Amino acid sequence: MDRLERLENQSVYIFREAFNKLDRLAMLWSVGKDSNVMTWLVRKAFFGHLPFPLLHVDTGKKFPEMYAFRDRYAKEWGINLIVGECPPIEDMDETLPPAARSASRKTAGLKALIAKHGFTGIIAGIRRDEGGTRSKERVFSPRGEDGQWDCRDQPPEFWDQFTTDFPPQAHVRVHPLLQWTEIDIWRYIERENIPMVELYFAKNGKRYRSLGDEDITFPVNSTAATIAEIIAELEETKVAERGGRAMDHEAEDAFERLRVDGYM
Repeated sequence: MDRLERLENQSVYIFREAFNKLDRLAMLWSVGKDSNVMTWLVRKAFFGHLPFPLLHVDTGKKFPEMYAFRDRYAKEWGINLIVGECPPIEDMDETLPPAARSASRKTAGLKALIAKHGFTGIIAGIRRDEGGTRSKERVFSPRGEDGQWDCRDQPPEFWDQFTTDFPPQAHVRVHPLLQWTEIDIWRYIERENIPMVELYFAKNGKRYRSLGDEDITFPVNSTAATIAEIIAELEETKVAERGGRAMDHEAEDAFERLRVDGYM
């Protein structure tokens, strides 16, 4: 069994375990590369069916190409899509740097969706290789009453043995892609021929490696216009994946503050 097969099998197992253990389950769908891979894996795990809704926490500031992709594939993939709006930036913590303050709108929007629908489990497409804060995560991560994350109080996870026995009404975040890397994601996209937003592919010497809000996400220099070229580029590059995210260039503790408060 090769690496992609092992990762696929593990993720499918995590999806099924989450569905079996958590009463009110939903999955975040940003239409980025990771959440599209997750959607593909869910359909594999449940034989073409999506047994829980997908949540799009909409800031109103995504790229037009992202909205077009969302609307098309929500229909083609038979997604039960729930779209939630985010509060205005004026309501966010003024002590956060500008890009982090803008991003915090998603945390507030997600909390509102969880409260409205009573979800006890949220599946998110984070990966440990994305950054130091996310490297501390667990596959099954219990959260506080308002979605807060205490990285010092997390259950042990050894040899793929996950703690899934939580108190009734506990809120849990589930991370099926935690062991994947960026290049794993693209190799799987290539193998499975998974559709992607066109912004990931280079035009005029630029492409996006990570997609967020249009006003705080920027392209990187690249000539990679196909999946094979993206994979070849990732095998050589030293540029961080989130190098085009304005938030990642602000104060070091800003992202960790967002994560502790419940950010994806």
